[in-house]
Amino acid sequence: MTDFPILSALIGVPAAGAVVVALLPRRRTDAVRLVGLLFTFATAGLAGWLMWHFVAGPIEINHYQFVEEHAWFGDLGVRYLLGVDGISLFMVLLTALLFPLSLLVSTTIDVNVKGFTAWMLLLEAALIGVFLALDLILFFFFFELVLAPMFVLIGQWGHGRRVYSALKFFVFTMAGSAFLFAGILTVAFLHQGDTGVLTFDVRTITSWAPAALSVGTARWLFVAFTVGFAVKVPLFPIHTWLPDAHTDAPTAGSVILAGVLLKMGTYGFLRFSIAIFPEAAVWAAPALLAIAVVGILYGAVVAAMQPDLKRVVAYSSVAHLGFATLGIFALTTEGLEGGVFTMISHGLTTGALFILVGYLFDRRHTHLISEFGGLWRIAPVLGGLWVVAVFASIGLPGFSGFIGEFLALIGTFTVHRPFAAAATFGTIFAALYLLWAFQRTFTGMPRSELRGHFPDVSVRELVAVVPLLALSLFLGVYPRLVLDRVEPAVKALVDHVERHSDFREPERRVVPAVTGSDRPAETSGHGEDKP
Repeated sequence: MTDFPILSALIGVPAAGAVVVALLPRRRTDAVRLVGLLFTFATAGLAGWLMWHFVAGPIEINHYQFVEEHAWFGDLGVRYLLGVDGISLFMVLLTALLFPLSLLVSTTIDVNVKGFTAWMLLLEAALIGVFLALDLILFFFFFELVLAPMFVLIGQWGHGRRVYSALKFFVFTMAGSAFLFAGILTVAFLHQGDTGVLTFDVRTITSWAPAALSVGTARWLFVAFTVGFAVKVPLFPIHTWLPDAHTDAPTAGSVILAGVLLKMGTYGFLRFSIAIFPEAAVWAAPALLAIAVVGILYGAVVAAMQPDLKRVVAYSSVAHLGFATLGIFALTTEGLEGGVFTMISHGLTTGALFILVGYLFDRRHTHLISEFGGLWRIAPVLGGLWVVAVFASIGLPGFSGFIGEFLALIGTFTVHRPFAAAATFGTIFAALYLLWAFQRTFTGMPRSELRGHFPDVSVRELVAVVPLLALSLFLGVYPRLVLDRVEPAVKALVDHVERHSDFREPERRVVPAVTGSDRPAETSGHGEDKP
């Protein structure tokens, strides 16, 4: 460990970058782009340093590393409080990875480059703040701060009905945030009434609430928190803002929206809804699992019917985040690990798909599948990248998507078999709609107007997309890099749920190490082996 305030630096560097960019002359677009890239790469370097020094190992609930705590609004119980665990670590890493790549694919933007880059840097600072904040008011501040940059990015640099889509995104998410803010204030005031201390410290609230709140109160507060996060995911049926926002956003906006911003909702489930209200989470789990399954199947079916390639990928996010929610509310170790892994994998694979859709739009200025066809003959490298991205997204074994969905399904199957069985069809439908979209776009004979006027990918374009696909492949082959760091936090959360509810994680069968041994099979309960 070190005294260097690494978490504040992760927030402060892109925020400082936004200020520096704002001070540059608007006509110096090359300098603006260079400064934006430098600050995002510096943030990625800090995230890598955090990963290198993060210590994986057994922990208890509310155990965080690199904690920073300072007075902020002392009389109101609000503190500047940051910390990181295995779950938030990879959300920070994903954010730090996607922003420099998003700026790399945004060189076609030539209108107010200074404003675009400054808003992107501010968005990065706010998103990292969301994943590091351990004070409920500080978390809510960053949670809401995210809205302004994304609203402007869609409304000013998007296309199609960009103003309508930006307003719809803003209204939906603000409505959900009203429920969340009401829940935050209520739980803090209840804590003050019980203990005489007004605090928004997540660690204190998480330790106090499960034993102090009545069952009815906890369940109502769980609903308030969960509605606020469900809009961000978004879960069916409050998902309708997402396809519009994705379709009309610029490429960088779609990458960040799918890769990171949607994870604010599933992260909120893990950090707040389940941790603060464990009994209520067990009570609501069947309903949320049902909603997740509907989202998986609905997203897949509707994606198959879309004539717009970007909307195909947008609806695939509804299905993929359904798998993340399914694993999270299975409340088992494997399920929660699968949920977190799917959050990471979705950021890599869907981010890559949106970048590739952006390449098609830059060349053809449309997302309509009917305007393409036979592209693999005239742009073979681009076609090859699409094949890899499609395989990664549908969860082909060897890619990260397979690990996440497999763990989520296994974790759900042990406690809620019907939901797991129904969700399995979502993996089949994913192959259907993505492969069909690829077939219509890349196979067959190319249109006459495309021949000689459709360049293959450039080196810059390769640099922006290859790292995402390579990481998906690497994590699919070596998932322990993530699981070894996520598992302690997940197990601590499962233990916390078991202590404060009647939920018990099913025992797992351990196969003897020696084949043909006379030793009987052992079952391992949570935390110890039992004969």
